[in-house]
Amino acid sequence: MKIYVTSVFVDDQAKALDFYTRRLGFRLKNDIPAGDYRWLTVVSPEDPDGTELLLEPSAHPAVGPYKAALVADGIPAASFRVEDLDADHARLVSDGVRFAAPPTDAGPVRMAILDDTCGNLIQLIQMKA
Repeated sequence: MKIYVTSVFVDDQAKALDFYTRRLGFRLKNDIPAGDYRWLTVVSPEDPDGTELLLEPSAHPAVGPYKAALVADGIPAASFRVEDLDADHARLVSDGVRFAAPPTDAGPVRMAILDDTCGNLIQLIQMKA
């Protein structure tokens, strides 16, 4: 069994697609009309046949309070692994991405938390050797 798709709830699918592709570097995998929304997935360019991230509309009434509670408590909605956290942090900051937490040592990892502009905190993780 493998994880095929995982979701992050986004306030605006077009804005999310721009952020996740242009800023974070993911690649568009699927963009299929689905009623008022789209089945919109992105993948890592390093693993184009790997797990897809679904940019899921935040339309369900339970999503708004859920996302607000996560952000208020500083809890990331998703976590992405990077090879060089400091380089990615510097690149993203220079591109205007806002970080809720800068690169920090946390046991066996280094981590930082960014704002995806679509209502979520996203954690970047670099494994320590």
